Amino acid sequence: MAGLMEIAWVTTMKYSEGFSKFWPSVATLGLLAISMYLLSQAVRDLPMGTAYAVWTGIGAVGAFVLGIVIFDEPSEALRIFFVVLVILGIVGLQMTSGTAA
Repeated sequence: MAGLMEIAWVTTMKYSEGFSKFWPSVATLGLLAISMYLLSQAVRDLPMGTAYAVWTGIGAVGAFVLGIVIFDEPSEALRIFFVVLVILGIVGLQMTSGTAA
């Protein structure tokens, strides 16, 4: 859930246009706070490095996908390749952390 909130706040940050729009800015800060709270709960049970890497990885991959789908950002093969590497890193960390997220 923390990772999903990460995707949500970065998306609303894009809509805030540099924090120049009030409601998207408020949404960004609220979703960021929720995301941080959920991450704080995850580090209670998971190794800190794994929890943080998974949190940021989910946010990065989700933002990448939404950037392509919603904001018409580039989707070249090389960019997709590197995002796949991020996903493999997240899966690898999860598999070696000794606990499930």
